[in-house]
Amino acid sequence: MKFLLSAFLTLFYLGAQAQDKLAQTTIKAVLTGNQNQVIQLAEAFSEEQYNWRPTKGVASVGEALLHVAGANYYLASKMGFAPPEEIDIMKLNKITGKENIIAAVKKSNAFVLEKITMIETASLGEEVDFGFMKANKLGGLLAIMEHNGEHKGQLIAYARSNNVTPPWSK
Repeated sequence: MKFLLSAFLTLFYLGAQAQDKLAQTTIKAVLTGNQNQVIQLAEAFSEEQYNWRPTKGVASVGEALLHVAGANYYLASKMGFAPPEEIDIMKLNKITGKENIIAAVKKSNAFVLEKITMIETASLGEEVDFGFMKANKLGGLLAIMEHNGEHKGQLIAYARSNNVTPPWSK
């Protein structure tokens, strides 16, 4: 009987813990999918295509990818997570070369994914000034997810314009 009670309490506790960070883990799962597809697209472009832009004044492939990396760090920093010491957000746009750009995006992706579940559920309602908007931390997490999805769409359009098929569409 003690075993059954102990097992039940353990399962109840684990279930409660999983529900405690439901928003964070759900956002993390969706964001992981977006990030993986952004990386697949980044890898599908040739080195030369990284300088391609649809028109003057619009971000190139490489610039769009570095913008995603910078925004990951920026939004996380506004929620209390400073970028790693070796990362200077203001100099990310100086990174060149396909492999270096992909590495920078992957590093920012890993950083932001790690931080999502570090946000306590009780603090999701806390207001944050992101500079371009005021929202709560949940809004900030959703902004990270939406921003990655927005630029995945941009990169899909760039890929199609350059006869690059998104790898998951083959």
